[in-house]
Amino acid sequence: MPSYQRILVGVDGSRSAEVAFYRAIEVAKEYHAKLYIVHITEDRLPAAPLDAGAINIEMDRDRIAAGTLLDDYEQLARNHGLTHVTTLSNSGSPKMEILSFASMHESDLIVCGATGLNTVERIFIGSVSQYITRHANCDVLIARNSQKIESSGLSIKSTSQR
Repeated sequence: MPSYQRILVGVDGSRSAEVAFYRAIEVAKEYHAKLYIVHITEDRLPAAPLDAGAINIEMDRDRIAAGTLLDDYEQLARNHGLTHVTTLSNSGSPKMEILSFASMHESDLIVCGATGLNTVERIFIGSVSQYITRHANCDVLIARNSQKIESSGLSIKSTSQR
């Protein structure tokens, strides 16, 4: 069985990401590993033409939300007994940025939530977890089952409950 020392988990506030987060905590505790919690703000074009000031306001809002989300996840990881926790964020393509962070930090395990995309979306754009599984240079764990996590004593809470 492999021994993991550096585990990276991608979070976005979704239920699927929370399942991945708690699975990453389980594995990090088992192996006494460092946990890297990553949030990527997806680059997107505004729905309507905006001036530079409005775009900057929207980008600042995204950065603040990402910081709050990462602070919450870091505190939860520490509350569950992890001491080596690092948060990372960037903007761009989540697929590419997660792999980039994993490489930079020499992660030996990436934990992702299962995709929520429907079949048509997966065909045309693919899912983040699917892309990472195909292109990662380390092991990838796709977390799907929250019941196993809850039975281990960890609690899955929706973001509205945090």
